[in-house]
Amino acid sequence: MVGRIAIFTDDPGWHGKQLRQAFAARGYSAEYVSLTECRIQLEDGLLPLYIPGFTGTLPDAVFVRGVPGGSLEEVVLYLDILHALKIMGIPVYNNGHAIERSVDKGMTSFLLQQHSVPTPQTWVLRDRHQALAIAEEQLRAGHQLISKPIFGSQGEGIRRIEKMSDLFWLSHSHGVYYLQRFVQCAGEGFSDWRVFVVQGKVIATMRRRGIHWLNNVARGAKCEAMQVNQEMAEIAIQAVKALSMNYAGVDIICTQEGDYKVIEVNSIPAWKGLESVCNIRVAELLVDDLLNYCAQPEKVSVVC
Repeated sequence: MVGRIAIFTDDPGWHGKQLRQAFAARGYSAEYVSLTECRIQLEDGLLPLYIPGFTGTLPDAVFVRGVPGGSLEEVVLYLDILHALKIMGIPVYNNGHAIERSVDKGMTSFLLQQHSVPTPQTWVLRDRHQALAIAEEQLRAGHQLISKPIFGSQGEGIRRIEKMSDLFWLSHSHGVYYLQRFVQCAGEGFSDWRVFVVQGKVIATMRRRGIHWLNNVARGAKCEAMQVNQEMAEIAIQAVKALSMNYAGVDIICTQEGDYKVIEVNSIPAWKGLESVCNIRVAELLVDDLLNYCAQPEKVSVVC
């Protein structure tokens, strides 16, 4: 009997195709499923979860390739479905707890700091007067800031606060301010590292170079393969461990002082740019990792 996998995504694209092909090569069929079409159904005689394409049954495992945005209530429902699948013994990769911790930038920063992972100084708060006071104090001390939405990706909604007049544009995300000290990278221009970690091991690393301080592939940054040093590898691995993830893309900046700072940990990372410069098949590694976990007689969650 062929095993069946659900890939949660609203936009399969290149990554979804890579995953589906990798599952097929290992004897599994994979179906694209939107979390918006799933439901909890607590009725007599029915499974408590309905997953489209899996009527009367549940998938053997779930690969989370995307969680839709929406209202707080909608996002909570999507995460509830991921949590419920895990409770019912279905492997979820990455699971709901890991995704919760990474999509919430405030909790990400908190957990990194609690686990002694170097990360920029950060403030998360509700009160605008406090936010303005913190920003003014940092600017007067010679430090620029970044204002980010708590939830978001690919640089959307991020602003750089360089001078006092920029405080006029200081904005919140649904009433919450997330302020982080801006880190100037070493050398000329703008660059950072994406370190891809799977089950506590670095599988590939690339450096992204851009012409803008907001540096990512989606905004035109150029990728080049890099050999990660031991210090950076240990920091990336510790960051993923702090957020209890199976795998992640860890973004690291080397400061002008020569220190490393983790600026983001992505639980649903893209890897097309990474594969363009590294001789590696990320989808195959991720699928193997998930299926190896499924094959364990006693599955031990990575979540604390």
